[in-house]
Amino acid sequence: MPCGGLLAPLNLNPKYLENDVPVIEVKLPQLGMGMQDGQILHWCKAVGDKVTKGEILVEVEAAKAIVEVPSPADGELIKILAEEGETVEVRAPIAELNVD
Repeated sequence: MPCGGLLAPLNLNPKYLENDVPVIEVKLPQLGMGMQDGQILHWCKAVGDKVTKGEILVEVEAAKAIVEVPSPADGELIKILAEEGETVEVRAPIAELNVD
C-alpha cells in the first residue's frame, strides 16, 4: 500500500536512552478538536530504515480521514510502539527515532 495523502503536524519530544543515544519520540498528533484517538493503518517505514525530516512514517485513520505522520527529524527508525490495526490515543508515542 503506497503512502500518500494529508500530512499531520510534526510533534517532537526529545529524550535520551540509558546509553545516551539521542532519541525522539514520534507521537500521534491531534488533528482536530474532537479527535481522541487514531488507528494505525500502515507503516511506510520499517525498523532500521533511515528517514529524513518530513518523510512519511505511518498512515493513521482519524476523524474519518487518513492522515500521514511525517518524521520529525533525520535519523533511523529504531522502534515501532504501535502496530498496524492498533488504536492509540492522541499524544501517545507511536515510534522512536535515533537522531545521533
